[in-house]
Amino acid sequence: MKRRTFLQFAAASAASPVLPRLAWSQSYPTHPVRLIAGFPAGGQIDIVARLTAQWLGKRLGQSVVVEDKPGVGGNLGAQAVINSPPDGYTLFFAASSNAVNTSLFAHLPYDFVRDTAAVAPVNRIPLVLEANPAFEAKTIAELIAAAKARPGTINVGSPSSGTPPYLAVELLKMRAGINVVHVPYFGENQMVTDLLGGHLMVGIGGISSAIGHFKAGKLRPLGVTTAKRIEQLPDVPAIAETVPGFEASGWDGIVAPKNTPTEIIDKLAGAVAAIQADPQFKDRLSDLGAPLLTMSPAEFGKFIAAETEKWGKVVKFAGLKPQ
Repeated sequence: MKRRTFLQFAAASAASPVLPRLAWSQSYPTHPVRLIAGFPAGGQIDIVARLTAQWLGKRLGQSVVVEDKPGVGGNLGAQAVINSPPDGYTLFFAASSNAVNTSLFAHLPYDFVRDTAAVAPVNRIPLVLEANPAFEAKTIAELIAAAKARPGTINVGSPSSGTPPYLAVELLKMRAGINVVHVPYFGENQMVTDLLGGHLMVGIGGISSAIGHFKAGKLRPLGVTTAKRIEQLPDVPAIAETVPGFEASGWDGIVAPKNTPTEIIDKLAGAVAAIQADPQFKDRLSDLGAPLLTMSPAEFGKFIAAETEKWGKVVKFAGLKPQ
């Protein structure tokens, strides 16, 4: 065999494993994709996940089916995806709670940053401190005054351990110097139901699950957790206006199991960017109180790592444990 022929043959043989993978990635997806959410139906994360899946499916040309796998602050859903084949057909609708859980839970069987491949963020989650209209306090200042006058008597709910609302309650306790009873729920829908029924008087949750009740007068927003007021609730003050330095908000985004081919990650990221560029999708998120958050896969990966570090400091400072 001539040297040139031999080299050509050797090069073709070396490249052959890459070619089928590239062709397979380019044809992706050829069947429906699962998008796992780590929280129960009806809450902020589930609502946005289903909206995203609907639009993403149209863009990819295949159904994207949301599967709720609630439990342990989103850990069960994350683990299910991390243990799945890295083929792009099982994705996770990650939330900021997954970054928090790295520090909150001491013995997780995975490392969220190490064991996932970042695809794209979808939205921010401004949170709101909300109350039953019968609650005595009508403002943040009045809530703080009531809590200081009667320490340990006011219950404040949050959707689940490890979630941004959960940490926001603890942050409010620290920043405002108040002693309230923190009541974590299994899911946001259950917390809102108890708020509506008067079984719980105050809670912190996502805007999506409560904004309709605000408009109907069934719940009262006391303050938003972002540093400044937000477009969706312009007349509602930021908690920071009363408690300087207070800020806590969440985010949602899509991640895949580690070792998912770069070609598939890029294709998914491109599809997410395309739906985010659609004014109708942006308006739907805005209606839900969930403004867009856009980044490349590499930027999103760095963002998740930074969030993990930030919330780790809060968890350690507050001495929080899973409940």
